[in-house]
Amino acid sequence: MSGQYDDIINTPHHVSESRAQMSRRSRAAQFAPFAALNGYEDAIGESARRTDCKAELCADDAAELNRKIQLIGARIASEPYCKITYFVPDKHKPGGTYITAAGNVRLIEEATRQLVFVGGLRIPVDDIVGIYL
Repeated sequence: MSGQYDDIINTPHHVSESRAQMSRRSRAAQFAPFAALNGYEDAIGESARRTDCKAELCADDAAELNRKIQLIGARIASEPYCKITYFVPDKHKPGGTYITAAGNVRLIEEATRQLVFVGGLRIPVDDIVGIYL
């Protein structure tokens, strides 16, 4: 075999006597993708994230929810089990999301208008859209 690089093909790899060898991690960092705008991807993701609008209940649905809350209040000593769907406002943009929580209701705080579950979860009565007993 005769080629263009025959004169250097078998020479040993050069190791500097005055500088320490770079770690593999540092060498790899040189070739990592460059992000010119820090936080840009997060900002795009946040603006693309969808939120729901809070639904206004009609009078019949509100009356049905009040009836179910009274039923829970009448059974509060036995810590009744139920599923509750409620609206959670978003902290960063208008709207929010609907969450369904299930568990035993420990008490109804009338002063703060909240249902308190055994695990400590507090749900504002005004944000409830559905109760399933």
